[in-house]
Amino acid sequence: MADALRGSMDAAEYKHVVLGLLFLKYISDAFEEQRARLEAERALGADPEDPDEYRAVNVFWVPPQARWAGLRALARQPEIGQRIDAAMDAIERDNPSLKGVLPKEYTRPTLDKTRLGQLIDLISNIKVGDADARAKDVLGRVYEYFLSQFASAEGKKGGEFYTPRCVVKLLVEMIEPYRGRVYDPCCGSAGMFVQSMEFIRAHANGNGNGGKAKADISIYGQESNYTTWRLAKMNLAIRGIYGQIAHGDTFHDDRFPDLKADYILANPPFNVSDWGGERLREDKRWQFGVPPVGNANFAWVQHMIHHLAPYGVAGFVLANGSMSSNQSGEGEIRKNIVEADLVDCMVALPGQLFYSTQIPVCLWFLARDKSKLPSPVGEGLGVRAATAAARCCSSTRARWGTWSRARTVSSATRKSPALPTPTTPGVASPTPVRMKTSPAFANPPRLRTSASTATCSRPGATSAPRCVKRTTSRSSRR
Repeated sequence: MADALRGSMDAAEYKHVVLGLLFLKYISDAFEEQRARLEAERALGADPEDPDEYRAVNVFWVPPQARWAGLRALARQPEIGQRIDAAMDAIERDNPSLKGVLPKEYTRPTLDKTRLGQLIDLISNIKVGDADARAKDVLGRVYEYFLSQFASAEGKKGGEFYTPRCVVKLLVEMIEPYRGRVYDPCCGSAGMFVQSMEFIRAHANGNGNGGKAKADISIYGQESNYTTWRLAKMNLAIRGIYGQIAHGDTFHDDRFPDLKADYILANPPFNVSDWGGERLREDKRWQFGVPPVGNANFAWVQHMIHHLAPYGVAGFVLANGSMSSNQSGEGEIRKNIVEADLVDCMVALPGQLFYSTQIPVCLWFLARDKSKLPSPVGEGLGVRAATAAARCCSSTRARWGTWSRARTVSSATRKSPALPTPTTPGVASPTPVRMKTSPAFANPPRLRTSASTATCSRPGATSAPRCVKRTTSRSSRR
């Protein structure tokens, strides 16, 4: 589909052209379906031209000049770009929740209007917004596919708005956000929130929660990049997910200063040096030490700890160096966090999982209150996902392998760290890893060392390592 524009602009530009048109087609399909229903009920008093008839069933009102049939009829006309921009303006005017979100870049001289018309014709053949397509989340899957492909095409910059699905799914499965406030301080295109809702729907009939999982979460996110913020708003809107997604610099303009979140999920940019730390030396968020001006890693960590509720849990991605670095006081900050007994689990992942960096990364899991978790006070869990994960994930850029849900570790395994790890023939086992010690770690916690293997869902893969999951459900702690 995007091949219709390739050659006339780069991926960073035609990303918004394609996704904007897909969004317009989606809301038009849903609108036309509801309009046909209202026409059939006109004798009963229904009014197909009343915007409230659509808003009452969570369907966006599409004004006449923005309806897809009219735009398709003009697809081959030279003024089609102006028509689409006008349609986007009209939709934003009549739907306040979309104000400032939709792209209005279709009149730009660099956009070939002939190719734009071809793209409209292609999209016209896809049903993405009717009831059947919504039930199957057709556009949601199309959106995610395009986001991943655009991220691949953009290379390093692609990592700013897209986190690989397998990593997001692992984070969500670990912290189990069944109910409460979910926060992402650097939300990108909102993939963490989408996966949280999918997790709730997937576990609505059991799997450890007694079949009581409901979409009872409130979403809060912030994104500093304006174009990425727009992607996040559209990504949630097409799935009917409401969330408070703010635009602004998280460090210098925290839009949720009083928020205490039950769950925090994040993939902050790694090793940012120009985050303006010199202006925040006395910030109240730095409870465990002032982060270095030249690296924002532990500024992100402490920002998330600051926003955790008393029983809150957090899962986020950082560079592997965050586990061992001692530069500019980072080791002392990490020591203070560990000694405060906030670290619940750390998972080392292989390299080449992300578009933005080739370095290996790790997942941090923090918990404010570990009294009801199986790990004793002062202990955490460390797991290294070894070569099998690298083989499963780094070689499948277009088709990300996903890990199956982690199994509960038996009590016997938890009491006996020395037990051998189960293996699968022909596949390297995950290697347990202890948190690296340094002079900054006077008394590092003893890490439980157990892991299990799991089948990867990618066709052709034999197996991939699984992270270790706790025996106590997060939701049961509330």
